[in-house]
Amino acid sequence: MWNKATDPEESFRDKAIWWSAGIVIAAAIAIGVYYRFYSPMPATPAQHPAAAPQQAPAPPPAPAIQHPVPPAAEQSQAPLPPLDKSDPVMQDSLVGLLGKPAVAKFLVAHHVIRDVVVTVDNLPRKKVAAELRPLQPTPGETIVESQGGATVLSQQNYARYAPLMDAVRSVDPKALAAVYFRLYPLFQQAYESLGYPGKYFNDRLVQVIDSLLATPDVQGPIELVRPKVFYQFADPKLEALPAGQKLLLRMGPQNAALIKSKLKAFRAAITAQPPQMTQPSQPAPAAGTAAPPPPAGSGAQTSPLPPGTQAKPSNPPPQPRF
Repeated sequence: MWNKATDPEESFRDKAIWWSAGIVIAAAIAIGVYYRFYSPMPATPAQHPAAAPQQAPAPPPAPAIQHPVPPAAEQSQAPLPPLDKSDPVMQDSLVGLLGKPAVAKFLVAHHVIRDVVVTVDNLPRKKVAAELRPLQPTPGETIVESQGGATVLSQQNYARYAPLMDAVRSVDPKALAAVYFRLYPLFQQAYESLGYPGKYFNDRLVQVIDSLLATPDVQGPIELVRPKVFYQFADPKLEALPAGQKLLLRMGPQNAALIKSKLKAFRAAITAQPPQMTQPSQPAPAAGTAAPPPPAGSGAQTSPLPPGTQAKPSNPPPQPRF
């Protein structure tokens, strides 16, 4: 039984406990409401804008054509055959320029346009593929003679080229340019098939002509050496020349002068710009004489094109027979 004397104290304690509990509960509810509706919202993470897609770099512009040929539409000519069937039209065109006997004697009548393009492209390089030349080889062997214990090219060796020089002498450069322009789409197709897409064959042809025109004029005996089977120029500077320039030297100064004169006229017919020599055309020193160094920045002996694909036969070409 409860003690009545203490009932008021018990009653007061009970009420204090309940009031305290109510205050705590009310405070908890108030705090919850405050944080729910009145507390500041957490900062939203910054949204990074989507990275703009990187655009692929624009392709480099195609090199400008330096020496354009007349458009085919302006020539009013019959349609051209496919490249692989162009030998008859090429032969007929050359017969009209040189005559049938000369064409039959000098021309290799097989893949003529392709072989012309390959040979032209290789002339400023170190070697020319002998089996891809469009002309028959010059008859006979290299003729040499001894002078003071040295082996030199004989004057008789230059005479081996006399029949070919007669054919060259008869060529009209303007008529040759007209044939070249008419068949130019085939030359261009053959050039691109070598691995030069987007390149222009007439520009390459002009570069090669300029390289040939820059062949040094060697007056006097040209000394040779024979380290193995074939002859070489004894002068390292001559031996280091491009294949086309060495060919002109082997033909002798008079024959080389005739070819250069025809090349100048032909170049004038296919371009309006004067020749740009790849090296100075000047007399070469006699064998055994030191040559003055080329002017700084002259660019002598540089390839007229950046390194690229060079047409090569499936088998390595034999060393030229000098």
